[in-house]
Amino acid sequence: MSKSDNNDTINQMTSVDDEAIRHFRNAIASGMHWYLALLEAVGWWSSPEETFQERHYQYLIEGSAFDWQLLAERLCEAVNGLLPEKEKADFLLKGQPPLDVTKEQFQELIGAVKYRQYLNYFYGVTVEEAILFAVKEEVRKERLLSANVKEEDTAAEAFRRIYGETQPVLLEHFRKAKHYRRLRSISLSELKEFTYWLFKYRITHNDKSRVASDTKKALDWLNRNGYPERFIITRPLTGNRR
Repeated sequence: MSKSDNNDTINQMTSVDDEAIRHFRNAIASGMHWYLALLEAVGWWSSPEETFQERHYQYLIEGSAFDWQLLAERLCEAVNGLLPEKEKADFLLKGQPPLDVTKEQFQELIGAVKYRQYLNYFYGVTVEEAILFAVKEEVRKERLLSANVKEEDTAAEAFRRIYGETQPVLLEHFRKAKHYRRLRSISLSELKEFTYWLFKYRITHNDKSRVASDTKKALDWLNRNGYPERFIITRPLTGNRR
């Protein structure tokens, strides 16, 4: 089954999801800060993916990596007009929450299960993307004196250094494994899924010391490039089911 065919069979929002949105609205109306109410609503949400108003939202990748910020965007749209516009824009566009929430508070509000899934997304997508950015920077610095070096050549070399193959080759392997159609373009949701697949591929094909070194390189890159420090997790946390 192709990815587009699979999307057509996705159920719409469940009654639990509807209750999550209702709770979000009511909590704001009762005086709770909207960001705390948002995190509680995230904890209530149940659907791993949905198609809403002709847009596909994949919140859970491979049943284990939770894209909480995509769900946050969906929930903010559901209560449009109730949130301060600047605070909402800073959060959704710049990743700047209006409140400082500790990792422990964040885990408590969204629930232990979703928090573990968020960690999977952080390491499997956010950190994996950062590794590629960091290695591309290294390649650019090495080639500063070289003439006519194209960005696609830099990206190809970065992929070879990290994964031992180029992106087109790995994307073909990914789509074949997932039984997805071979298209000339890639959607954002498929790109995130591909990145998570790359994370697992890298873990499988490298020794522990190399994996640890690449992860540290990515975390350092995130720190240098303004990723909110409160969201940078240096070790996984565990907890019981919500």
